[in-house]
Amino acid sequence: MKTKGRIHPVYAEMERTVFDRMSALAREHGAINLGQGFPDAPGPTPVLEAAVRALREKSSQYPPGAGLPELREALCGYYARRQELRLEPDHVIVTSGATEALACAVLALVQPGDEVVLFQPAYDAYAPMVRRAGGVPVSVMLQPPRFAYDAEALERAISPRTRLLMLNDPLNPAGTVASEVELATIACACVKHDLIAICDEVWEEVRFDTAVHRSLISFDGMAERTVKIGSAGKIFGITGWKIGWMIAQGELAMAVSRAHQFLTYSSAPPLQWAVAEGLAMPSAMLEEQRSGWARSRARLKEALQAEDFAVLPNTATWFLCVDLSASGITLTDRQFATRAVAEAGVATIPVSALYEGEGRPEHIIRLCFTKPENVLDDAARRLARWRRQLR
Repeated sequence: MKTKGRIHPVYAEMERTVFDRMSALAREHGAINLGQGFPDAPGPTPVLEAAVRALREKSSQYPPGAGLPELREALCGYYARRQELRLEPDHVIVTSGATEALACAVLALVQPGDEVVLFQPAYDAYAPMVRRAGGVPVSVMLQPPRFAYDAEALERAISPRTRLLMLNDPLNPAGTVASEVELATIACACVKHDLIAICDEVWEEVRFDTAVHRSLISFDGMAERTVKIGSAGKIFGITGWKIGWMIAQGELAMAVSRAHQFLTYSSAPPLQWAVAEGLAMPSAMLEEQRSGWARSRARLKEALQAEDFAVLPNTATWFLCVDLSASGITLTDRQFATRAVAEAGVATIPVSALYEGEGRPEHIIRLCFTKPENVLDDAARRLARWRRQLR
């Protein structure tokens, strides 16, 4: 069969995701993988035990497409306690991870020719999803070290064809959190220009230094125009479970749920029951887990700084970023990442791979810190030894 010209150009011209490439190189070279973001720990024991009970005692057959009622109700209670959001179970649609939720939102809401504002750097699935739906990504560039949201840059990106905006807060890969003023500015732009906001908030519970999450959906005029996306994988550190959700109201909820019913339709019910139990557990469990991640963050930061790597400020996510130029390293981030995995035995992510458009920085690398302390120490030593050989 001839396939030339028969594969959609979005996929025909697409490279493998940078996370897959760097993880493959880490396996090939036997390197420490600080590239792909996941904790080495198995996750909170009470949540794992809840999954075992559900597998033994509850149904493993199709659950309702929108999600188990127990999980939808648990999410309403969870967000009421943690973020003071008033939600109803009908506002919640459970998905097979946050990436499926993003796909549902884009497929349901982006029409051919629609422009969609994307803040860069961004999860590298955003732009291909928009293009596959026939939309046109329009980039607003965020620059290190603060990755601040600029009101004037946002206004310049909006045209009569703009229909949506995608926001990732906290921001991966930067590990930064939008300020109240920045969020208010984005909300005002959405209301002023009648834009729908797809809000990727999977890192909402992975915040440090007393930072508190506020969702864009809570700002005036945003409840009816926002799709809020969350992830049990990030909240509990169980990325492979792939239990996510969308929160929306009215016609938005109807639209995204219809897209969901013809993608995965439903997700593993034992895992849904376990997540529902986990969300209802005392908040001390999440605080203890976050404290452990905070210690790992401090461990890697101190180890890198002791070797004269310039570590950028971080308030959230599982990642630290290093400024290569400020560290006295002349390699680009892609050169550094490609060579470091083979020569130093440490896999990282070049942040330029998560940008589209002109003006992207090429001197920032990202490292995942949710690993055992001895692994983080070893990674920092390997990078330091290799760096000295570069001089």
